[in-house]
Amino acid sequence: MTTPSPQATDRTDPVHTRLQYELALFARRMEQVRTCDGVGTLDRAAYLLLDRLERRGPANVKALADALGVDSSTVTRQVAPLVAAGLVGRVQDPADRRAVRLALTPVGAGRLVEVRDGRAELTRRLVAGWHPEEQHAFCTLLARFNLAMESYTADRQGQH
Repeated sequence: MTTPSPQATDRTDPVHTRLQYELALFARRMEQVRTCDGVGTLDRAAYLLLDRLERRGPANVKALADALGVDSSTVTRQVAPLVAAGLVGRVQDPADRRAVRLALTPVGAGRLVEVRDGRAELTRRLVAGWHPEEQHAFCTLLARFNLAMESYTADRQGQH
C-alpha cells in the first residue's frame, strides 16, 4: 500500500476543501450584503484605497499599488472615480514639487467613517451570539490567514 504524498493529502483533506468553500461563500455573501444592505456602498477596492490613505497619509500611485499588492495601472483606474466623486484629491509632493500624491479629502474621510461604522455594526450583529473569546479568536485567526495570503502573494509576485 502506498502512502499518499503530502500534496495529495492536502488537496483531498476535507478541512482544506471545506475551508476553501467557506472562504468563497464568505466573499460571495459579503458582496450580497454590500449591495442589498447599503452597508458598504464603497466597493472593496475603494474602501481599501481610502483606508490606506487615511492610515498612512498622501501617497503616490506606485506606493499605493505596492501597499495594496496591485499594479499602478489598477490603482490609477480605481482612483479615477474616487477623484471624480471628491473622495480623493491630488496634492503636491513636498519632496518633489513636480510630483503628485493622492490624499483623502474631508468628504472622503467622512464617507470612510460612515462605511466603516456601518460595517462594524454589521459585524457586531453577525457575531452577537458569540462569546467574546470566540470573537477574538476568529479575529486573530483571520488576521493570521490574511498575513499568510499576503506573504504567499508577495512570494508569487517575486517569482515573475
